Amino acid sequence: MSKQVKVPFADLHAQYLNIKKEMDAAIAGVIGSSAFIRGPYVDAFEKEFAALIGAPHCVSAANGTDSLYIAMRALGVKPGDEVIVPAHSWIATSETVTQAGGTVVFCDTDEDTFTIDPALIEAKITPRTVGIIPVHLYGQAADMGPIMETAARHRLWVLEDCAQAHLAAWNGRTVGTFGAAASFSFYPGKNLGAMGDAGALVTADGVLAERMAMLARHGGLVKNEHRIEGVNSRLDGLQAAVLSVKMKHLRKWTAERRKLAGVYDRELSGIEGLEIPIVAGGREHVYHIYALRHQRRDELKKFLAERGIETVINYPVALPFLPAYARLGARPEDFPNAYRHQSTVLSLPLFPEMTPEQQAAVIDAVKTFCRG
Repeated sequence: MSKQVKVPFADLHAQYLNIKKEMDAAIAGVIGSSAFIRGPYVDAFEKEFAALIGAPHCVSAANGTDSLYIAMRALGVKPGDEVIVPAHSWIATSETVTQAGGTVVFCDTDEDTFTIDPALIEAKITPRTVGIIPVHLYGQAADMGPIMETAARHRLWVLEDCAQAHLAAWNGRTVGTFGAAASFSFYPGKNLGAMGDAGALVTADGVLAERMAMLARHGGLVKNEHRIEGVNSRLDGLQAAVLSVKMKHLRKWTAERRKLAGVYDRELSGIEGLEIPIVAGGREHVYHIYALRHQRRDELKKFLAERGIETVINYPVALPFLPAYARLGARPEDFPNAYRHQSTVLSLPLFPEMTPEQQAAVIDAVKTFCRG
């Protein structure tokens, strides 16, 4: 009997071992200089990340959730303002609207890409609407052309949620460069991940960048000069140093993710009852998540777990149907795609350090389940 191959959903330790010398030196440098809060490592990271995305300004934050909140505060969200967000996302996208003082308005998602459906946005706009937050979910860009056209026509701001989409692109243009600002998360498991929480905002607007920076630093850019009331959301030097090291490898890691996704596509396409990810025309997917769909999703997940294969459900309950939003009284027919996806989507292991043996084990197990 062949030995079972255990496959983690991601392997951050393997990633660390591959760049251990660089990582250890960077961390030692921060410790040696005691540059723990902001300082030269944070300054360097902000410049490097802005250049990577192709944005003039980068404002770091303690985490990706904070960055969404800070952006909306800087954009002037106030009580009564409505912000349109996709029904299929992590709660950070919507909870920060409420935290900033606004009102969440959910919009259903596209059947194939899981991103907000531009054709449905118009019907959600009211005289109180101030902005739209498209989420580049799982690593695929939202359909930014029509989103930006709708926003311009109604004079709405766009805040891109790029938490899962570092280096993804729409029609050759990197996500994060379309809206008034864009939010990024560097949670450890992201394509570009820290060794703890970290986040950032990018923008082409220098005035907005300054306001976001002030909001993240107790309302001032210089210590003891509090020009406005802000929050404490500063990136620490250790995380900045870690991210600067990892950033040098991101394009290579992204290529590996695409290569692995290509193997999954080839081996799993055409299997009855199984739907592999669809990449829309003009999109450059970075595969933070490789999301399958199957009507017997929970059984498939259990089957894989019994064979040592770790999978994740992103996300088991669509946002409008969470207890946190029971007050909105959402019905399945209000968000049919998001409602259907919540019970069928399953994320397979996919990480740059994944071995051919590990991927073959996943593919074999999925095929065995589907044949049964």
